Amino acid sequence: MDTSATAAAPAEDPHGRLDVDADTVRALLRAQHPDLAELALRRVEGGWGNRMWRLGEEHAVRLPRDRYTPANLANETRWLPELAPRLPLPVPVPQRDGVPGAGYPYPWAVFSWVAGEPADLVPVAPAHGPRSAELLADFLLALHRPAPADAPATTPRCGPLAPLADHVEERIAEFEATLHELAPGIRADDLRTVWADALAAPVWSGPPVWLHSDLHPANVVVVDGALGGVIDFDALGTGDPACDLAAAWLLLPPGADRPCLARWRAAHPAEQQDAATATIRRARGWVVLRGLMLLGIGRAGLHGLPGGKPAWGPAGRTALEGVLAHHRHPDDPSPR
Repeated sequence: MDTSATAAAPAEDPHGRLDVDADTVRALLRAQHPDLAELALRRVEGGWGNRMWRLGEEHAVRLPRDRYTPANLANETRWLPELAPRLPLPVPVPQRDGVPGAGYPYPWAVFSWVAGEPADLVPVAPAHGPRSAELLADFLLALHRPAPADAPATTPRCGPLAPLADHVEERIAEFEATLHELAPGIRADDLRTVWADALAAPVWSGPPVWLHSDLHPANVVVVDGALGGVIDFDALGTGDPACDLAAAWLLLPPGADRPCLARWRAAHPAEQQDAATATIRRARGWVVLRGLMLLGIGRAGLHGLPGGKPAWGPAGRTALEGVLAHHRHPDDPSPR
């Protein structure tokens, strides 16, 4: 069935990404999955590479917004059905495939809906920090298993730290110049010290393991105050587990990083403890980079700039404060 007459071609935003409207989604469903076509559609705010629409109570339609994202969507639809059964938190599982139509040019898919509120809007509550720390540690341990040879390759998001050194220094300099007011009490030189220690840590020498690669507050959901699910596997890949372990500071309330890391470390045998320590050191370097990025996006939101999100600034500050405290006293099991 040709649906090109039933929906206009999607409009583009200022960045050249498609902004797929409800009429286009409805036309695609009517042509390809008519049994789902009359369910309620609700736009899901956020997302960069994909536009998401909630479909009924149990589904989500995920539609790439540019020519680069369909390859990532293909990774999600290929691998999440294999990964999801072993993960202790809900994740979106692909249910239906879609092809171009109705003026929309890319493959798309229907996924299961993961209930909860995004953690950038509703953070994990301090009272639920210990439980969420356990859940996050168990999730990372279950995900970070050796990946097959045909799994998606390591990306710069989760590769070696050394190539990012100039970029991180630029971020720290930006912090000194314009972002410091969002995180009073944090000194740029202290961030440089944490970063230098991460660079000096032994590099990952194990096999490439499965990674989410983009664990920040907008990519997890909170249910009844606790970590309730992990979403948006757009950057699914393989590489160094340190980049995902940074989530202990990026996602959890103050002090909850320590029980999370303790549970994660306890799962490693004695002969792997030195490697585990090195992974934690590298993870702290990832927090410096990502915490500063969150501050920048938060500041842009406060000034009403495109792509800015005011709620991300406090998350960045919390992460940076936590990682500095851990670097100063890594063996202290007590909260800050």
